[in-house]
Amino acid sequence: MDDKTILSRISELVDEEHRLRSAAQEHEAGTDDEAKERLRALEESLDQCWDLLRRRRAARQAHGDPDAQGQRPVTEVERYLQ
Repeated sequence: MDDKTILSRISELVDEEHRLRSAAQEHEAGTDDEAKERLRALEESLDQCWDLLRRRRAARQAHGDPDAQGQRPVTEVERYLQ
């Protein structure tokens, strides 16, 4: 997956996240369990995409091969300390 594809995927995920959050705000009762689960999955996918994009850019700056970077599992990406 190249940077352009990753950025496109990020845009798709963000758009879906915004739609779900807007729908939840319109109903003011929050979201049902299915929507909450989908939002959690979207957040995890976004974290994975951003992680992959950052590592590809870092590899490029270090004169490495960005294509050698693969997507890390959610369990690894979600445990980062900020």
